Amino acid sequence: MTGGASTASRRLLPTSIVGSLPKPSWLARPEVLWSPWELEGDELVEGKQDALRTAVHEQRRRGIDIVSDGEQTRQHFVTTFIEHLDGVDFENRETVRIRDRYDASVPTVVGAVSRRQPVFVEDAAFLRAQTDQPIKWALPGPMTMIDTLSDRHYRSPERLAWEFATILNQEARELEAAGVDIIQFDEPAFNVFFDEMKDWGIAALERAVEGLSAETAVHICYGYGIKANTDWKATLGSEWRQYEKSFPLLQKSSIDIVSLESHRSHVPMDLIELIRGKKVMLGAIDVASKEIETPDEVADTLRRALEFVDADLLIPSSNCGMAPLPRRVALDKLSALSAGARIVRAELGHSAD
Repeated sequence: MTGGASTASRRLLPTSIVGSLPKPSWLARPEVLWSPWELEGDELVEGKQDALRTAVHEQRRRGIDIVSDGEQTRQHFVTTFIEHLDGVDFENRETVRIRDRYDASVPTVVGAVSRRQPVFVEDAAFLRAQTDQPIKWALPGPMTMIDTLSDRHYRSPERLAWEFATILNQEARELEAAGVDIIQFDEPAFNVFFDEMKDWGIAALERAVEGLSAETAVHICYGYGIKANTDWKATLGSEWRQYEKSFPLLQKSSIDIVSLESHRSHVPMDLIELIRGKKVMLGAIDVASKEIETPDEVADTLRRALEFVDADLLIPSSNCGMAPLPRRVALDKLSALSAGARIVRAELGHSAD
């Protein structure tokens, strides 16, 4: 199956997910980030493809319109891409502070970084073959890649960001050729390193999307629903206004879609006004809680967003990836997301089909 010219691509309020879904327990340990694979060799290749097929099936069954791979073929949204690059030593690891929140053992840049071959293109082509719905693929953004490494070669975050942006652009162009309709760049670092984002982060992102015909998205959130992130959120006060730093810059950028956290957060909904004219992928599902949203809760979040974004530019989604959640919880949340979108679609006079 090829292309994304289906009913889903023309539907009002098309639903999507940001990134990861939980992996089946036979593939990787559940509810753990960076979980090691349970299989090896050819069995691992087959297992990843089986998990990807299942992720597509569940998204379609649960009413998701823009389908992704659920990151079933990768251990982590950043490091799986980096481990395929030359110039990065995964044996020589160092402990760094990730987004100024928690410590992690990360690989080290020891030489000039380069991409010797496509990283995700084969997996994206496999995803494309599973559905005629629009498909989305996520890549790490340049600034977030830097924040997940120790740099002993360039010793300049800006220089390394530009190298990564060029590599990401190469990958994105090949993903587009493989039939990907939306290419998403994950940049949670934009919610932390404001000066760097303004000075070179947005420009590096623009380099990563240069020349693409596929729609482009940037995802900026407050992180997975893990303790380090929820503890950090508890320090942010009654209003989370970090998007005030990035949204005005993104509104002027060439990025088509801005993905943000909303439901059960303290992000003021009126901040969406700062990206007026862009498509908004709105987080209407909380990934930091195992409580399943009701369709009415999702619908209420979407209604409030429609005060600040036109209905034909709104994409209901999740706040972030759902890898740390139990599978049943994550899949039931997908059902709630699509059910809430159907309620609002009907209110706007559009078919629920």
